[in-house]
Amino acid sequence: MNGKLFVISGPSGSGKTTLVNHVLSKVENLRFSVSFTTRSMRAGEVCGEHYEFVSREEFVNMIERRSFAEWAEVHGNFYGTPRAGIQKYIEMGVDVILDIDVQGAKRLRGAFEDAVFIFVVPPSLEILERRLRDRRSEQGKDISIRLGMVKQEVSCSKCYDYIIINNEMDVAVENVEAVILSNRLDEGEDSGRMLAAAREVKTENVYGPAFLSKFGLT
Repeated sequence: MNGKLFVISGPSGSGKTTLVNHVLSKVENLRFSVSFTTRSMRAGEVCGEHYEFVSREEFVNMIERRSFAEWAEVHGNFYGTPRAGIQKYIEMGVDVILDIDVQGAKRLRGAFEDAVFIFVVPPSLEILERRLRDRRSEQGKDISIRLGMVKQEVSCSKCYDYIIINNEMDVAVENVEAVILSNRLDEGEDSGRMLAAAREVKTENVYGPAFLSKFGLT
């Protein structure tokens, strides 16, 4: 039985990276696909664990060799998802989780059958701005650019299968775990609870006027 691909996207500052790390520690038979990027390494990041940090020249060479399942330029930097690593795990029957932007997710839709798409957001635009400023990894100009992208990114969430509102990390982790386990064919003893939790975060149950108003979209 082949594994399944789970794609997580969301605005910068939504907590995707922390969320993915927690989920990886809880869910068995799940691996993280490390993306390539040309952006600078942030404090606390480890090359090969968070990203593969490469030069623009090396990244372009990889594009020419068709090494990426998808790639995109975001905020002036290149990001790409390696094709071979994902395919290897899926053929081994191992599920793969990806943390990529909405552009990359769009390109992956036709590349992997049965991929599951999860969108992560904070409770509101105001909370997102506060998180970006608190983590002190971007300058004021960069924060303004990222906030300017939020409406566009959130409007893309309607094309995802699930929307996770990351208000409390523990709850968000449980919701992502429920989505993953409910999409596996071998349902365990907690399948009923997992299926119920996954239904609550289905996009059609979240994406509406109340959700959109928190990001200035109504």
